[in-house]
Amino acid sequence: MADGSSFIFITGGVRSGKSSFAEKLAIDLADQYGARLTLLATGVPSDLEMQERITKHKRDRETGNHIWRTLERSVQIGKEADRIDNHDIVLMDCITTLLNNELFLKKRDWDETFLKRIQEDIVSGILEIKNRAHTMIVVSNEVLCEPQNDNNLVLTYSRLLGTIHQCLVSQADQAFLVEAGIPIRMKGELR
Repeated sequence: MADGSSFIFITGGVRSGKSSFAEKLAIDLADQYGARLTLLATGVPSDLEMQERITKHKRDRETGNHIWRTLERSVQIGKEADRIDNHDIVLMDCITTLLNNELFLKKRDWDETFLKRIQEDIVSGILEIKNRAHTMIVVSNEVLCEPQNDNNLVLTYSRLLGTIHQCLVSQADQAFLVEAGIPIRMKGELR
């Protein structure tokens, strides 16, 4: 397979068009390199809205012109690394859902040790997959521009997500912010 391995980080607000942009980018790269499209889905159908969103995304992929292999992993994302190789264009959607799953999997105190372990598990798991894949595209929600209140849970979550974003963007070849369906390049050049 031709050289072109890369790591792409995409963020944006809710309903900004970031997932659609990420899917189109993955398809374009798969076509360009003759690679396999792999979706690493982190969503858990925990309520009606999430069930509808998962169903819509599945339907969109099934009715498209491209075949997607879907791997579902709601926690410990690194455990999927063995299923990835340099023929995969991996789209992971999304970090905020993965972080929520990791934080709320079991009821426990969010002490510094626990939060650091979650951060390290998410970042190292994503980077392990990135190192095996032809291209890794990671999507996240931009919640850090939202007004913060005095709720310690919200502040802790925001800090942790911001740190994860910084760690991943520092490793990314390209980073995009999607606003109203328009991708804005924040880092890197087109290949």
